[in-house]
Amino acid sequence: MATATATVTDLYPTRGTAEVTVPRQDPVVWGAPDTPGPIATADLQAYERDGFLAVDQLITPDEVEVYRRELDRLVSDPAIRADERSIVEPKSKEIRSVFEVHRISEVFANLVRDPRVVGRARQILGSDVYVHQSRINVKPGFGASGFYWHSDFETWHAEDGLPNMRTVSVSIALTENHDTNGGLMIMPGSHRTFLGCAGATPKDNYKKSLQMQDAGTPSDEALTALAGEYGIKLFTGKAGSATWFDCNCMHGSGDNITPFPRSNVFIVFNSVENTAVEPFAAPVRRPEFIGARDFTPVR
Repeated sequence: MATATATVTDLYPTRGTAEVTVPRQDPVVWGAPDTPGPIATADLQAYERDGFLAVDQLITPDEVEVYRRELDRLVSDPAIRADERSIVEPKSKEIRSVFEVHRISEVFANLVRDPRVVGRARQILGSDVYVHQSRINVKPGFGASGFYWHSDFETWHAEDGLPNMRTVSVSIALTENHDTNGGLMIMPGSHRTFLGCAGATPKDNYKKSLQMQDAGTPSDEALTALAGEYGIKLFTGKAGSATWFDCNCMHGSGDNITPFPRSNVFIVFNSVENTAVEPFAAPVRRPEFIGARDFTPVR
């Protein structure tokens, strides 16, 4: 099993013989309270408390149409479908996600650079940021599968080598999020407890986990305890709304068995002061289109 660089302490052990819980060792909001940015002070305090921040309208309806057309173009392109960055549904064989969209598409590259987007990331993380991961998620009606409960940081720490919890994600809705079409669920406050999962990481685990989470999956007992302590928040909202959430939030989403599609663009910003080292609990790094090794700040 690969180990991290000797000078980097593993604050969050995981993928061992048993589950472990560790109190968070890192700040939630890294920037100073008076750091200028698009997030109001009260909202920043709520993010620190809950681990997430919902924005009713991050982008306008006209902009939603631009990004939705670009999503449709990408998922209908045979060359994109054949690319390893595209992940397909195990049953329907329809595209589920396309990774590294900020490199594939100039339209989504512009979204990453938008001050409304990157400005919030810099404000939360207190530094310049780079894109650790980007993707579009397509959740068509009638059977698109969900994502089981997990902490992103557990995977990014174990398999990508991110040392600290200094990473924030934003999910921007490109279709309406109903309470019935497989929306995002988060356990508020769960970002303050790290759950180290049991079980070794298989080689090339990403090939399976991007379709169906296995390694890095919490036990039913652990999830029951976390849900009992923190509860569960389901996010709904119009197209153009967004949810920002801390890398260690316990979250997931259900299957979409309704006729109503749920598509979003998902961007992960990491601090340039928290760049990846070797994986902490995996035999090899994941491919760079999943866990970036280009730490160039977003400008």
